[in-house]
Amino acid sequence: MSKIVYERPKSLTDAQFSYCPGCTHGIVHRLVAETLDELGIEGTTVGIAPVGCSVLAYEFFACDMVQAAHGRAPAVATGIKRVNPDNVVFAYQGDGDLASIGTAETVHAATRGEKITVIFINNAIYGMTGGQMAPTSLPGQVTQTSPYGRNVDTDGFPIRICELLSTLDGVALAQRVTVDSPKNVRAAKKAIRKAFEYQIEGVGYTIIEVVSTCPTNWGLSPVDALQWMRDKMLPYYPLGVYKDVKAEGFGNVAEAAAARAAALAGTVESAPAGDPSSEGGAE
Repeated sequence: MSKIVYERPKSLTDAQFSYCPGCTHGIVHRLVAETLDELGIEGTTVGIAPVGCSVLAYEFFACDMVQAAHGRAPAVATGIKRVNPDNVVFAYQGDGDLASIGTAETVHAATRGEKITVIFINNAIYGMTGGQMAPTSLPGQVTQTSPYGRNVDTDGFPIRICELLSTLDGVALAQRVTVDSPKNVRAAKKAIRKAFEYQIEGVGYTIIEVVSTCPTNWGLSPVDALQWMRDKMLPYYPLGVYKDVKAEGFGNVAEAAAARAAALAGTVESAPAGDPSSEGGAE
């Protein structure tokens, strides 16, 4: 009897991916689809497509999909999840969509602890619109709008999204992964599945950041782009778990927030006399 060891996930349509050679969107799409299949939730899942290279995600995922305006995927996901709390809702966003025009929606959905899952693709550049500098572009990185390299004196520093969101009480899971090798693909799959499981359990907001490549706009071959990502991006965007409330022993973000508040209150109460922190802060 033959044994099937590899097949197209049922949560992907038969449409052929339209991504550039070497782009990692296709790998991440497959990991999300495999997760939906394994958890048996394709029929109750709603995905939010962004504006960007993955704008056509609604052509590739077999679950229900909604197209959001640029940067508004977390707001759309929030509305859908609140109206239909039994649905599993995920937003799939790039760095321009999530970390630039959608920063406010991202931060506020996270701090509210919206029970949604965000798959965040960080390739350090605007892809679909021609390779402009993104909020995640590295210091010194040459793009169409930074031909002499990103100047941190005028353009500021890149935003580290997982580190930023991990400070918010509403976040249940914030983890950064990549898909440049079989080992890392397996780790990314495990993280994505955990994010969806946490949503199903009602733990809180979950985000998986995938450090990715853009060979076309980087001007590199697919192989060289992967190496550039390893050499340049991973030192600035280290892989790892930045917050996991269940691993910390809490059942959900509310329990974790309460414990944190109690710990902070204890710190204030034990502050030495005359310490501004014991009187509600400095004047």
